[in-house]
Amino acid sequence: MTSDQLITQNTITHFFQDLQDRICQALVDTDRAVGPQLTPDFREDTWQRPGGGGGRSRTLSGGNVIEKGGVGFSAVHGEATEATLRSLNLTEPAQFFATGVSIVIHPHSPMVPIIHMNVRYFEMSSGHSWFGGGIDLTPHYVVAEDAHWFHQQLKTVCDRHDPAYYDRFKPWADDYFYIPHRQETRGIGGIFFDYLKPDSPAHKADLFAFVQDVGNAFAPIYTHFMRQNQSIPYGEREKQWQFQRRGRYVEFNLVWDRGTKFGLETNGRTESILMSMPPQANWTYDFRPEAGSREEETLGLLKKGNNWAN
Repeated sequence: MTSDQLITQNTITHFFQDLQDRICQALVDTDRAVGPQLTPDFREDTWQRPGGGGGRSRTLSGGNVIEKGGVGFSAVHGEATEATLRSLNLTEPAQFFATGVSIVIHPHSPMVPIIHMNVRYFEMSSGHSWFGGGIDLTPHYVVAEDAHWFHQQLKTVCDRHDPAYYDRFKPWADDYFYIPHRQETRGIGGIFFDYLKPDSPAHKADLFAFVQDVGNAFAPIYTHFMRQNQSIPYGEREKQWQFQRRGRYVEFNLVWDRGTKFGLETNGRTESILMSMPPQANWTYDFRPEAGSREEETLGLLKKGNNWAN
């Protein structure tokens, strides 16, 4: 895209709306194809933010593969909070505009991973603007082959835009999706980026193209795992482990996730902000997996710095 083809708020907003539509359709089509006994669909709630803007929250529950999934779109605006202004080192009041798509999918099967994606754009009346986002995977059981495949998909997306992106954004995900009080990563990471600030119209077009590719990668990646892993057998032991891992997911989202904090600070819609919560999670006091078990092996792999792409 040339510098005279300006990327506007409307351009970005319309892409995110369409992205939500396409991802929801791909998830429904795959869920129905994998287990044709059920015909799930997304429920949509449209909402308005009292301070300005609104969104569409879509949730799916009780599918063949997906136990609970949320695909949210929002485009909100209004007066920036003091916390937001401080984070940007701004001292004068300013208006903000933010739009994006956020997704979390919790499957029935502990052999199918949890996945999260967020792509977003933020703009301030002070002139600041930036893109952010990423995709990360949280398997209940870490399988090296699956981890390699997942990271290679993301590296391919990154390499199309800048060969340095993956090596920059993969460690960022390791650091961001980390649970300090547990000293473990939430999953096997992925890529994470924030505050990608354009310095020219052409640069903004390049960054937007990258964010579009990240968003477009979601459906092929997750439907692959839906089809591949759904038929893997499991029992009660694996279900109980799934509930423990979901508990860790909740801990991260409620204690550490900046997106959750931003949504609550800006008086966002609570149901939409918290739709990432799993339908059931367990917390067992001082839980320790059996020595030599697959559960213990997975815990040992939930560390920063694993080189999954090679």
